[in-house]
Amino acid sequence: MSSPVKFYRQGDSFGEFSNFHPSPFELDGETWPTTEHYFQAQKFAHLDDRQYVDKVRLASSASDAAKLGRKRSWPLRPDWERVKDDTMRRCVFEKFRQHPDLWELLDSTEDRMIIEHTRNDTYWADGGGDGHGKNMLGIILMETRDKIRKLKAEDVTQTL
Repeated sequence: MSSPVKFYRQGDSFGEFSNFHPSPFELDGETWPTTEHYFQAQKFAHLDDRQYVDKVRLASSASDAAKLGRKRSWPLRPDWERVKDDTMRRCVFEKFRQHPDLWELLDSTEDRMIIEHTRNDTYWADGGGDGHGKNMLGIILMETRDKIRKLKAEDVTQTL
């Protein structure tokens, strides 16, 4: 079995998989600087007033977007826990669909396990690798890899 692909910080190997990696993409009629910007902004997408979404989208960095998204003085959408995984799936898919260079990097992982490796997060990451983290971002990256491969295979089949 091949060794897993581990990532965390932008400057490290496979750091492009990080939600903080600057890779602007279009989704929902807007340009988002990073997947972190999109993800955090969706916590407030239920509001008619777009001030919170726009503040997050226009944040000067992914780190600033993350801080804004974690503000609990802002009105978090009531269904957030139910929709957060699919929200991440949407923006991660668009990031790799719209950036061929990033898609090539993701595809280069072949069928290896992808792990966001950090002690700082036990939901999106592996929690430091001791088995207690869910690694949801790694799982979503692997799902995205499979989904884009399938779409590309169907496209080739249809053009034959």
